[in-house]
Amino acid sequence: MIQLFRKKNKKPDVVIEIRKDQLLINEHIVTLPIDWKTLATYFNVEYVMKGNEIYWKDFGISTNPHKNGRTNHISLHTGYNPMETSSKSEQKPFFKGKIIVDGVEINKRNFKKIEMRKYEVKSFTYTGKKNPCLISISYNQIFDKEYVKPVLTKDSYIIKPLQEKQIEFSDFGFKLSIIQELMYTKELLTPKFDLYDFVNWYDKREIDIEEEGYEPITEVTQYFKDLPIPKTMASKITEIYQDGGNDIYLQLLRFGEGWEEYWDIETAIDAKQFPNLKKAVLCYAKEPVLEELNNMGIKAEWI
Repeated sequence: MIQLFRKKNKKPDVVIEIRKDQLLINEHIVTLPIDWKTLATYFNVEYVMKGNEIYWKDFGISTNPHKNGRTNHISLHTGYNPMETSSKSEQKPFFKGKIIVDGVEINKRNFKKIEMRKYEVKSFTYTGKKNPCLISISYNQIFDKEYVKPVLTKDSYIIKPLQEKQIEFSDFGFKLSIIQELMYTKELLTPKFDLYDFVNWYDKREIDIEEEGYEPITEVTQYFKDLPIPKTMASKITEIYQDGGNDIYLQLLRFGEGWEEYWDIETAIDAKQFPNLKKAVLCYAKEPVLEELNNMGIKAEWI
C-alpha cells in the first residue's frame, strides 16, 4: 500500500527538572537569570515575539526578558487563559512536558507551591477556574548561596526629599508600572527595592513575611506610595509592561497568585506626563483604561 500522507515528526516533550540548586532543561543545566537567546537554544524550535514576550508555541513555553535581554523566569502554559487569547484553540498547544523537583514529578493540575529555594515553582489560576493556566519557574536570589547581598545601612530605605521637581501621580497602579520600568527594567531609580532587605532594615516592628506575605504589607505599600520620582526621568519611559511576574508586584505581595486587583490602574490620566510613552501592555487595569490610552495615541493591549 502506498503511503500518501506522512505523519509529522512529533517534537519530544520538554523535561524541566530542579535538583536542589540546579535547573535543567532536557538534561542541560540552565542558570537563571539568562539571556533569552541562550535560553532559546535549549528548545531549538521557532519562537514568536509579542511585546516583550518570547513564546515557544510548539511547547507552550514563554518568558518575558528585561530590556537587557535577560530573564529570571520561565512560564509554562498548561491551560486556557482568556486574558491571552480569545479562544482555547488559538492558544494551543499547551505545555505537555514534565516538571520534576528533587526526583519527584509534580502534578501540573494540583500541587503545592515550591518556595523558599533558589528556583521556585508556582501556579496561577484564572478567576473562576479550577485548574491552573500557567506554571512559573523563577529564580529567587534570596536563596542563591552564591549571591552577594548589598550591605544595608541605617538610611538604606529612608526616603529623602528630592532637590528637584517630582512627578505627581493620581493613580497608584500607574505609578507602580512606572517604578517597574525605572527601578527594575532600566535600573535608573535607586535603591532597587528588595522585600527581604527592607524587612531586615525596618525597625519599627517585626515583619514576618511567611505570615504576612499573602496580603500586601502596609509598610511596603506605603514606601512605594511615598517614593518620589524625578520629573527628569519621565522622558525615559517609552512603554509599560504589566505581568504578574514583574519584580514590583513580587515585592508588594510575596505570595501572590497573579490575579489580584490591588494595583489595577483605574485611570490613564498620569500617562500625559510621559511624552515618549508609546506602548502599554496591561493585565492590572480596569476595562476603560485600554481605550483611554489608545485615545491618547498610546498603543495599548491586554497581555
